[in-house]
Amino acid sequence: MNSKDLSTFHEPVSSIFKIPKNEDEWQAYKLSQDQIDFFHTNGYLSGIQLLDEEQIQTLRKELADLSDPKHPGHKLFYEYHSNESADPNTVIFHALGHWRITPGFHDVLWNPQFRMAAKQLLNGAVRFWHDQIFSKPAKHGGVVAWHQDYSYWTRTIEMNHLTCWIALDDVDEENGCLQYIPKSHEWGLLEKPNLTGEMDGLKKFMTAEQIQALENPVPVLVKAGQCSFHHPLMVHGSKANYTDRSRRAFVINVFRDGVISNSDETLLNGVPVIPKGEKMDGQFFPLLLT
Repeated sequence: MNSKDLSTFHEPVSSIFKIPKNEDEWQAYKLSQDQIDFFHTNGYLSGIQLLDEEQIQTLRKELADLSDPKHPGHKLFYEYHSNESADPNTVIFHALGHWRITPGFHDVLWNPQFRMAAKQLLNGAVRFWHDQIFSKPAKHGGVVAWHQDYSYWTRTIEMNHLTCWIALDDVDEENGCLQYIPKSHEWGLLEKPNLTGEMDGLKKFMTAEQIQALENPVPVLVKAGQCSFHHPLMVHGSKANYTDRSRRAFVINVFRDGVISNSDETLLNGVPVIPKGEKMDGQFFPLLLT
């Protein structure tokens, strides 16, 4: 373990991913037009393979290390929320900033499959926003309420954001998979609920028609190493995990290059303020693909 701040490196620091050397090699990572059209119509695209077995095992090991509150890199997290269980197999935690701490979670930002898909779905150059870990151990719950990501991101404008949710375990409805409300990205911006509160806290801000749509969510059933992309206004959430299987996942949030700060306050804990109206860039918001 070490505590070097990897945010100072805007390139891979390990050999976990093979980086394309030319345009022909990049072509192999492109989404089809049908996939792009599905995303824009429905607000999400799932089942994209991002990680192989070796990469999955590397990231699982790093996640296990990061779940230890005594890890020397914890001071680099933007946020860290945990039940602080003495048993590492029952730790429920949500954290932001792990890209700064371990090589694998740093280098996954430069995964060519992720970068190419993000560029196509954003229709432009891709800049990193922040990451997240959502770990739901076996039989230990962990509800994430219905919400829209951008309702927590209005401190950055204009809305040209994208979320990539990556599974480190096989995920289904029983162990708390992500669930989407198709086409809810067309509803506009709703108020933000408490993410760790009741599953249906968003209902107080919704119309009767929208509430009815919540009755027919689409479960995102993915295998370990697969991901799901979604629009910043997509209504999504996940139920608790009460199975004997873990549900480990992480998230990469990005936006199209050119997004600016909409606040004179701190955007992420420990990150210098970017004054309102200035472009989001610098050490903590690297450009991933032009």
